[in-house]
Amino acid sequence: MSRLTFAALMAVVLSASACSNNTTTAPTTTTPATFSDTFTGTLNRNGATNFQFSVAAAGSVYATLTSVADSTSVVGVSLGTWNGVSCAIVLANDAAIQGTTITGSVTGVGTLCARVYDVGRATTPLDYQITVVHP
Repeated sequence: MSRLTFAALMAVVLSASACSNNTTTAPTTTTPATFSDTFTGTLNRNGATNFQFSVAAAGSVYATLTSVADSTSVVGVSLGTWNGVSCAIVLANDAAIQGTTITGSVTGVGTLCARVYDVGRATTPLDYQITVVHP
């Protein structure tokens, strides 16, 4: 084979290998679905209540004290991890009033908990509602 023929053959091979039908697409991100759980109860003097909920993916968690019988009442609201027996507090607000939100982040699937508790200011039982939004 002559050098000219070899050079021409190599040019064809190299140009053919550079062509491709592959297409490049931008990566897509998926936002995990969010769920909303509403919990209600009555908070007694020196009392507390835990509420468990499951998270299906990593993401942000919001716990909002949506209502209290006396909207000026101060109570405690917290978020934590459920260990099978109790709520291990991670984030807490001991001066929550109606409308207060605690924001946290979860790194994966698991069971979390929200807690509503008296911080020593309840003189009568208080009906309340807490809403938790999570992945």
